[in-house]
Amino acid sequence: MPNQLIAVAPRKAALLPYEDNETIRPDQVKIRVEYASPKHGSELADFRGLSPFVTDVYDDEWHAFLPRAEAAEPQAVFGKWNLGNQYVGVITEIGSEVTDFAVGERVCGYSGIRETVVTASRNLLKMPESMSWKSAVCYDPAHFALSAVRDANVRLGDRVAVFGLGALGQLAAQMARLAGASYVAVIDPIEKRRQVAMRAGADAGYDPTVDDVGFLLKQDTGKLGVDVIIETSANEFALQQALRGLAYGGTIAFIGWARAFKGGMDWGREAHFNNAKIVFSRACSEPNPDHPRWDFKRIREACWDLLASGAIDCEEIIHPVVPFEQSAEAYETYVDQKPEASIKLGVSLTGKGCTE
Repeated sequence: MPNQLIAVAPRKAALLPYEDNETIRPDQVKIRVEYASPKHGSELADFRGLSPFVTDVYDDEWHAFLPRAEAAEPQAVFGKWNLGNQYVGVITEIGSEVTDFAVGERVCGYSGIRETVVTASRNLLKMPESMSWKSAVCYDPAHFALSAVRDANVRLGDRVAVFGLGALGQLAAQMARLAGASYVAVIDPIEKRRQVAMRAGADAGYDPTVDDVGFLLKQDTGKLGVDVIIETSANEFALQQALRGLAYGGTIAFIGWARAFKGGMDWGREAHFNNAKIVFSRACSEPNPDHPRWDFKRIREACWDLLASGAIDCEEIIHPVVPFEQSAEAYETYVDQKPEASIKLGVSLTGKGCTE
């Protein structure tokens, strides 16, 4: 029997077997998965049992979190929940009504990390032959990176800083440059992540554990500060430094999924004096700030075009890459316990291309 990566308890993963005898519907295809990757942000909160969705639900009508009905099942049930976010694979079977895909084609889609996937063909993205699987599995974080760049209104010649260099921050830094930023600084305590961003085109990299980042951003810009800050870490100390390094009247796009701040914020300092704007940016919240011209569908299409064309370099963002057989231990280690040892975890089901 094939295996899938399951969250069996808070902060505990395991490879467990599943039945693979599902008959596909006329509109579906079956895929043999070759590579996959988890989501390091919101999925991690669920894995740790810290998500607000554990006890509450977000009500789209009230636009507020409300208590979950006692009989309602949480969105992530331990023992059943297939960990993972995206995959790349090859179509092995198609339904009778599927006309836009063929057996043998390479595709990308959403699923937990497992050996096979059955899904409606409308859920798939066809991959050009030249497209790297690492670019494909960056599709989801790219949505939120692009949304932040757009919501912050990055314009030609702007100076930009990106706080937090997981996949989101790495992609946002490259997108800011594509949008015309004349200066891009990246901030993260992990040296390897800063080096990856610098090799991808960032101008300066700072360690917030030793550097007065806000002051250095002012120093780099002739005391003005940066026009835009994209804050992906959801850390209160990072936000404080972002406010310190932001130009008067500048904009912070806050895209990290924060938990309750326990200290580190002092709104009586730069925030009070410098007319800062904070935009809480989320790609899939509708209507889009630029509705009706832009919506989540258009953001997705724009991201796929950027990734498929090679306009964004994702090769070093997917690190490390581990064999499927080691994915449970790797998830616990690289996603949960030691995120400093990774950027975005990759899983190979082919036995090829694995890295430390």
